Amino acid sequence: MLVLSFVAVSLCLFGSSLASPSSQGVKVVHEKRDFVPHGWSRSRRLNPEAVLPMRFGLKQNNLDRVEELIMDVSHPGSPNYGKHWSPEKIAEIFAPSKESIDSVINWLKSEGISMDRIKLSNSKGWVDFKATVVEAERLLDTEYHVYAHEFGGEHIACDSYSVPAHVQPHIDIVLPTVNFDAKALPEGNPQSPVRRAERRSASINPMIKSNGKKATASPADSVTNCDSQITPACLRALYNFTYTPVATAENSYGIVEYTPQAFLQSDLNLFFSNFSPSLVGTSPTLISIDGGVAQTTQQSFNFNGESDLDLEFGMALVAPLKVTLYQAGDLVEGASFNNLLDALDASYCTFEGGDDPTEDGIYPDTRTGGFNQPESCGIVKPANVISTSYGSQEIEMTAAYQFRQCSEYAKLGMMGVTILYSSGDNGVAGFNNFCISRTGRETKSGTRFNPAFPVNCPFVTAVGATQVNPGSTVTDPEGACEQVIFSGGGFSDIFPIPAYQQDAVSSFLTNFPPPYSAAQFNNSGLARGYPDLILSANYVVGIDGGFELVFGTSCSSPVVGALITSINDARLAVGKSPVGFINPTIYTPAFKAGFNDITVGGNQGCGTPGFTSVPGWDPVTGLGTPNFGKLKELWLALP
Repeated sequence: MLVLSFVAVSLCLFGSSLASPSSQGVKVVHEKRDFVPHGWSRSRRLNPEAVLPMRFGLKQNNLDRVEELIMDVSHPGSPNYGKHWSPEKIAEIFAPSKESIDSVINWLKSEGISMDRIKLSNSKGWVDFKATVVEAERLLDTEYHVYAHEFGGEHIACDSYSVPAHVQPHIDIVLPTVNFDAKALPEGNPQSPVRRAERRSASINPMIKSNGKKATASPADSVTNCDSQITPACLRALYNFTYTPVATAENSYGIVEYTPQAFLQSDLNLFFSNFSPSLVGTSPTLISIDGGVAQTTQQSFNFNGESDLDLEFGMALVAPLKVTLYQAGDLVEGASFNNLLDALDASYCTFEGGDDPTEDGIYPDTRTGGFNQPESCGIVKPANVISTSYGSQEIEMTAAYQFRQCSEYAKLGMMGVTILYSSGDNGVAGFNNFCISRTGRETKSGTRFNPAFPVNCPFVTAVGATQVNPGSTVTDPEGACEQVIFSGGGFSDIFPIPAYQQDAVSSFLTNFPPPYSAAQFNNSGLARGYPDLILSANYVVGIDGGFELVFGTSCSSPVVGALITSINDARLAVGKSPVGFINPTIYTPAFKAGFNDITVGGNQGCGTPGFTSVPGWDPVTGLGTPNFGKLKELWLALP
C-alpha cells in the first residue's frame, strides 16, 4: 500500500475530481469520507438556518522540514542535540505565509463573507467565522447531514467538500466537515453527566483489561511472584531500575486522564500503604483542562481502573518527585487528545489552533453541568515527560486530522518533551477486535490489520507490553504479553517511515518477512512501524478498596514514563537538558546495549497469529525492554 508523504498529505490524500465552478474558479475535492463509521447512520439534512463554527486550518510553513528539525535537536550525532526550542521559536518557524492567509481570506470575501465576520488567530494558523448551513454548503460544494448513533446522540458531518483549486495548496483542513468519531453524545438524562462523558469519549479508549481475579498484597520488596503479578519491586528488579530523584525542583512528569476516568485517593492510599508507605495521603498535582475533574460519583473498574493504575505506579516509581495529573474534559462534554494539546500550547487552540467540533470537546460548554468558561488554552508549561494510556484507531480519523495532530507532537518534541502512548491491547486488531474489511470498514470479520492512533505518529514513542512467562523469574527473559491482552503493534497505512527507523524496519522485513500479503498489512517497507519499546503489563493495582490484577499497555507507558523521568533527573542534576524526543536516540547502534531483546511471543488478531517476536526490532516488542542503569549512563554521556 502506498504510504503518504508527511508533507504531501494534501496532494495525495485529497482527490482532484472537479466540482461546479465558483466565482473564484474551478473547485476540487479536498477531503472525502468513503463510509459512515460503525454505530452511526444518516438521520436527516441539517437545518439550513443552523449556524456552524467554520474553521480553516492554513498550511504551515516548514512542515516539509519537520523531521529534519526535530532530528537536529534529538539525534545524538547532531551538534545541536539537546538544544531544544522555545515556544516562541516554534510559532515563528511554522507560521503560515502571508500568501496563504491572503488567498483564503480573499476567497471568503469573494464569496460574500465580510471581513468583520472573519477572525485570524494570533498564530496566524487558523481562519474562523460563523456561517449558516446554506453558506457553508455553498462555499464547500457539499451537503451537511445529521447522523444518529445507536447508543443515542447526534453528529454533524458531510461526505466530502471542495475548495477552489488555487486555494487548495494553502489549506490543510476545514472543520467541521468529514471528520467523524465514535463519541456519541446522548440526549436527555441530564442527571447522568458522567455517563454522557463516558459515551462522548468512546473513541478514546483506555488500554486496560482485567481478568476478574483479585490480587494479593505481597511484601513490598518481594519478587517471588512476578510471573503472576507485577509490583514496583518486580519492575525495579526486571529493569535495573534503582534511582531516587534529586533534581525535583527542575524536573516534571505528567500523566493524562480523560474524564470520567478518575483516581480515588482511597485506592492510592491502599496501594501506597503496601508498596510505598511514604506516599500515603499524597495526591498528584491536578491540572484541570476544560473542567476536568477527578469525579467520585461513579466508582468501579471502568471508571477508576485506568487512573488508579497510572498514578499508583507512576508516583511510586519517581517519588519524591511530584507527579502532575492532566485531567481533561468536564462531565458533560468530555475531551480528546486535541483538548490536551490546547492546554499545552496556546497556538493550537480554537481560533488559535485546531479544535474540531466533530472530534474534540468544544468549550465553553453551556449545558447543565458543563464547563461554562473559555477553553483551557496554553494554561501550563508541558511536563518534560507526558504519558497517555489511551488510544484510537487510524481508520476512524481522516489523515489530515492525524497529520495535524502529529505535527504538534513533533513541535513538543522540539521543545524537549517526551511523548509516550500505549500501543494497544488487541494485537494487530483494533479496539473490540475490529479489523478492516475489503471495503475499508471496521468489522470483526475484517482481515486487514487495524493500526492504532496516535502511536502511528512517528514523533511519539509507542510502548507495548511484555510478560514474565509463567514459571519464570525476574532474571529470566520475558516474552510478548499473551495473557488477557496481546500487545498492539504493526505498520501505519498513512504515516511514512521516519529516518531513525529505516534500518530497523528494513532488517525485520528482509530477514523475517511476515507470511502476510499487502492486502493484510502495509508491507511496503515505507511505513511507520510500532511499538518502539516494550515493558511488562500484568500489575497489582489498588482499585475500589481492594487489589486487582490488571493487564494492558496502560501498565507499560506510565512506567516507561517514570524511567525516562528518572533519566531526565540524572541529566538535570549535572546541568544537562531533558532527553526530549527519544526515538532517534534509542534506535542508534550505541543504545542497543540499553535494551533487552525480546524474541518470544506474538500479537495475534484478525484471524491470524499476528506478527512474531524476533531478534532485533519487530512490530510486537519493538527494540525490547529497557535496562535503566545502562540507559542512564548512555544518556549521561550525551551532551
